[in-house]
Amino acid sequence: MAKRHRNPATHPCPCGTGQPYPDCCGKLHRGADAATAEALMRSRYSAYAIGDTAYLLRSWHTSTRPTHLHPEPGQRWTRLDILHTERGGLLDTTGTVTFQAHYRQAGRPATLTEHSRFTRENGRWVYLDAQPD
Repeated sequence: MAKRHRNPATHPCPCGTGQPYPDCCGKLHRGADAATAEALMRSRYSAYAIGDTAYLLRSWHTSTRPTHLHPEPGQRWTRLDILHTERGGLLDTTGTVTFQAHYRQAGRPATLTEHSRFTRENGRWVYLDAQPD
């Protein structure tokens, strides 16, 4: 999480859509609302990848939001795979996204698998928490 892309504006979005960062997650990082829970999930992954902890905190539900985030030194996020989504669409108020986030830590590959819950708070999608397996 600590390592930033040199210039996200000239690279594809870290979330894996293939779109340029400014046209994809960059819009959400600058303040646009996510249309779906999956879009929010992707934007949060991208925020981890570029080190945007302010966005991560803003996109976290107020009841579960930590006061601070401390990025892991030397952690570099490399790929996101969405495994399953349930609800979380335009007309939904809750949704879940199961994903695998791949990263390198101290030069070694690793994977985080999570089943995340999302809800709307004041009309906007926010991350609520991770469900245990």
